[in-house]
Amino acid sequence: MTLRIGTAERDSTFLSQGQALKAVLERNPALAPIEVSISPTASIENANRLAADDIDFGFMAANWIGRARNGEAPFQQKIDLRMVAPMNAGPLFFIARADSGLRNVADLRGQRLVVGPEKSGMAQHARVILSALGWNFSDVVPVYLDFAAGADALARGEVDAQLQCPIPNKVMTALADRIAVRVLPYAPGDLDKVLGAVSFYRRTIMRKDAIRGLDADVAQAAVVNVLVTHARAADAMVREVASAIFSARDELPRRNALFAGVGDLFTPLSADGVRALEFGGVVLHPGAVAAYRGAGLIA
Repeated sequence: MTLRIGTAERDSTFLSQGQALKAVLERNPALAPIEVSISPTASIENANRLAADDIDFGFMAANWIGRARNGEAPFQQKIDLRMVAPMNAGPLFFIARADSGLRNVADLRGQRLVVGPEKSGMAQHARVILSALGWNFSDVVPVYLDFAAGADALARGEVDAQLQCPIPNKVMTALADRIAVRVLPYAPGDLDKVLGAVSFYRRTIMRKDAIRGLDADVAQAAVVNVLVTHARAADAMVREVASAIFSARDELPRRNALFAGVGDLFTPLSADGVRALEFGGVVLHPGAVAAYRGAGLIA
């Protein structure tokens, strides 16, 4: 039987991660063959495909899984998801032209800000971040464009800033090569506000020279992206997948830079137990619990 993994649109970060994951998992004869498929709306579609038994595992951003579990919009039904493993913590960062007057995130008030398509996960992140800062969308001029169209608009000077995620990503790399950009840091105390208000974000450091124009390390919020399955998934299959991912935590970043730091996302299991990897009320699948207990991460 083919093991099916849902990712995201063509040329997406989830798709490239899925292909690296496939190479690791297929070494286990019990898991091969593996089919990595495209889900154009990514997290939302993967949850719905899991409910329909169209895939066995799916990539999702952690901010969506609680909504799927509870049947909150845009989901039409409650989906009985289970956590399997963290995939990465993707930095969410605001960029502006280097020749603009914008120096930090607080300067975005009143500016034309590309937040992604109107019903996208990026637009949701923009709302969450601004809300944590005590703002709302009326404090900016939201512009609903996808990554590529938003980058083009910023390059032409038609907008003032854009919310981007993660690095590396092709659109951001191309934009930074095209024009001089600035990654906006948070004003003192503001990043702590965001991290304190949002359970599915983690602090991360965007390292100097990660993209052209990033001249110093910058602390940002990062959304945890995860691999999930359905409650009906067989314990043995999930245990094998979770074990393989944890065992390959050092190899995966060499295969795909988007996995950088994935090993660190397992570390809190030792102190916090299973809740360290449970977001939005979505619990670890029993097979994953068995895998991490076998690896000595949880008692």
